[in-house]
Amino acid sequence: MECPAELCLDLVMDLLLSPEEAFPVPARLGYSPDDPYAVHVAFHVDSTQPIGWFFARDLLVQGLLRPTGLGDVRIWPAVVDGRRTVTLMLCSPEGDAFLQAPAAQLAAWVRRTLRAVPPGGAAERDRVDRALDALFAANA
Repeated sequence: MECPAELCLDLVMDLLLSPEEAFPVPARLGYSPDDPYAVHVAFHVDSTQPIGWFFARDLLVQGLLRPTGLGDVRIWPAVVDGRRTVTLMLCSPEGDAFLQAPAAQLAAWVRRTLRAVPPGGAAERDRVDRALDALFAANA
């Protein structure tokens, strides 16, 4: 996903293999005002192409504060060894993955996305786009 530099976040997440063992996974989170409801994540593991996931930005916003999600993506805050983290549980037919990221990094990035498109701003943009589409269709 292409995103403006200020709306991309490169970080290392911990893939939890067991309660005692984690594997570092480079990841890139991306947000684009052109796709205002979604967060895109690319995990760079031992493959030629990154593994991509996307989910609602609101899910991540809520997951910074409390457990959220019922489907393929679940997010919750945690404290690990005195550090505030956020855990992502990603479910697929191949299995589930638990990843942890520093809460402060994620929260700072989420704030930047909220400044780019405030809550409710996407809905207003959608209404304007639909009105413009209707106007242009009527004049075609």
